[in-house]
Amino acid sequence: MNYKEHKIIDIEKGSIAEEMQIKGGDSLIWINEENIEDVFDYQYAMAEEILEICIRKKNGEEWILEIEKEYSEDIGLIFENSLMDELITCQNKCQFCFIDQLPPNMRQTVYYKDDDWRMSYLNGNYITLTNMRQKDMDRLLKHRLSPINISIHATDQKVRTQLLNNKFAGNIIDQIRVLVDAGIEINGQIVLCKGINDGEVLEQTIEDLSQFIPHILSLTVVPVGISKFRENLAMLQGFDKESAKEVVRVVRKWQSYYLEKMNTRFIFAADEFYIKAEEVLPTYEEYEDFPVLDNGVGMITKFKRELTEGIQKLAISHDHFECSVVTGCLTESFMHECIRELKNKLPNFIIHIYPVTNYFFGEEITVTGLLTGSDIIKTLKQKKILGKVLLLADNMLKCGEPILLDDYTIEKISKTLQIPIEVVPNQGEEWVDKILAIKEKYQ
Repeated sequence: MNYKEHKIIDIEKGSIAEEMQIKGGDSLIWINEENIEDVFDYQYAMAEEILEICIRKKNGEEWILEIEKEYSEDIGLIFENSLMDELITCQNKCQFCFIDQLPPNMRQTVYYKDDDWRMSYLNGNYITLTNMRQKDMDRLLKHRLSPINISIHATDQKVRTQLLNNKFAGNIIDQIRVLVDAGIEINGQIVLCKGINDGEVLEQTIEDLSQFIPHILSLTVVPVGISKFRENLAMLQGFDKESAKEVVRVVRKWQSYYLEKMNTRFIFAADEFYIKAEEVLPTYEEYEDFPVLDNGVGMITKFKRELTEGIQKLAISHDHFECSVVTGCLTESFMHECIRELKNKLPNFIIHIYPVTNYFFGEEITVTGLLTGSDIIKTLKQKKILGKVLLLADNMLKCGEPILLDDYTIEKISKTLQIPIEVVPNQGEEWVDKILAIKEKYQ
């Protein structure tokens, strides 16, 4: 058998691996004579109390080591990457793919398109299932990873094939059935494209997928993002007030139906639809414990509830403090509402709300998470009053790094605008706590 070799870059101090004299630079060949494809096979093997492992030393020698350990105890190997494998790349040419609408000369990582079922479980990524080999499906069923987030978009075979530009994309219902029959739970997503998968197609999709309730935990509808960089791509339209109202109407209709029939609203629309439609957002309770938030579904309602709870815990303070917050144009009114509530307890806090037009991707893009450093600078250079510090939401940044989408660093923005910058969380109560901590820091 050809075993997949995994390079070990280090070992944990005091671990079984250290005791066995395994070193960085060695390689793991197999465990219990089973091939280890990735971290899930590795973790599956680590559940055993007795292991036999094959290690190839840097000099080429192969050691067969017998290990007795506690159930699920890790032996302390550290590999080159946490997945222990390369990502599965997406081969679709989806009409709505935002990555295909990115301008040139951004950092290379933003152009990478993965469609990896393992990252769906680990990071909540949405996958189409079209890039899975039978071996991948077998392994998903073996490990029973759950929940898995699936980009469905349409159950109509012709429409889904068109949207994904993949002739094998039409059998999504059969694929979902295999997963739920194995006990795997699913969150579904519909990227809604006006005139393509809305209207009757949307209603059919909702109805078709309801057969899998309760194994489908949620079905979310989000609007297609359209940047100004769509040269040689299919023409797509954004949602205006009237078309957004129609989406909200459809979602509310089916929510009422399934709440009565199955005790779940099942389908949820992105906040953006309600704001564009000038409709009232659902209440906190109507989001049913918020099965997903990554797509901007319920984020505003959840933030507002958490913010209110955080403010209620505050004592009234008359301390003076002045700062600025940048936001996407979509949430400008919401942020003003939040600041008004905050001032009930902190009346002498002055927080300037500055909406930033997204010139980088195009003015159709109005969410905060896609703002860039260049547009923030362009907007704020014209403002005379910024206060003592500028606040940026953490969802603008590359995960774990102080870098925005256009490769502008926080340091560069700070130097250009000549103001210190602090990053604030997207959880309401934590946001309040951070504001108070920043006030103390800059008093």
